[in-house]
Amino acid sequence: MARRPTAGEAAQTAFAPELKQSLSDRLARRIRGMIQRGQYRVGDRLPSIMEMAKRFGVGHPTVREALKKLETIGVVEIRHGSGVYVSRSDEVLVLASPDYPGTVSKKLLVDLIRARMALEAQSVADAVQKATAAHLKEMRRLLATAGENLANDDVLNTVNMSFHRQIAQASGNAVLVQLLDVLRELFTEEQRLILNIFGSRERDHEGHLAILEALERRDAKLGVKRMRAHLKGVEDAILRWNPAHHPVA
Repeated sequence: MARRPTAGEAAQTAFAPELKQSLSDRLARRIRGMIQRGQYRVGDRLPSIMEMAKRFGVGHPTVREALKKLETIGVVEIRHGSGVYVSRSDEVLVLASPDYPGTVSKKLLVDLIRARMALEAQSVADAVQKATAAHLKEMRRLLATAGENLANDDVLNTVNMSFHRQIAQASGNAVLVQLLDVLRELFTEEQRLILNIFGSRERDHEGHLAILEALERRDAKLGVKRMRAHLKGVEDAILRWNPAHHPVA
């Protein structure tokens, strides 16, 4: 007959995941505190994972987990092959629930695009007025990266969403930025699925370039028109999609 664990052993087992989670949470708060105190500013690259692990006295996995948490709420951006950069220093107002239990359906994808359409039309209109030269330069950099990676879905999806987020940042509306962050975090896989359903990476990229051109021309009416047309094209592709006949891996 197997020995039953003691109360102390049972408690230790039950709480082990929470203790591990708590360590990365505490580290995420420390890094975020450094950013909010101005030790690192928006656009700055953080020290390497190896450097942070040594500085904070934790393992590499804990640092990675902490950075992932900060990326989830938009405080940092992890650029593979380049490093981790500060993307926001202000307080987080809206958080995505990590326990979202939704399942992918055609209706969910349509709802997602329609929600984005409403938010991003306002986002681009505001960005026309408030975007700085630095914002526009970063958008141009992101789209150049996208153009070089049209055959790489992992990179392309990440860069495309970063482009849309950069427009929201340029709008100066903190709530819009964070609402779009929530949508991105809750529906990461759905966004990848949408890219596959839309099909033409080139046409999608051309839509982004057209939006950027309107921003650079400071034409709010044109920017809103092109953003709506871009997302409407995605919506139409989803509405034509038949999961039974054309499943997407």
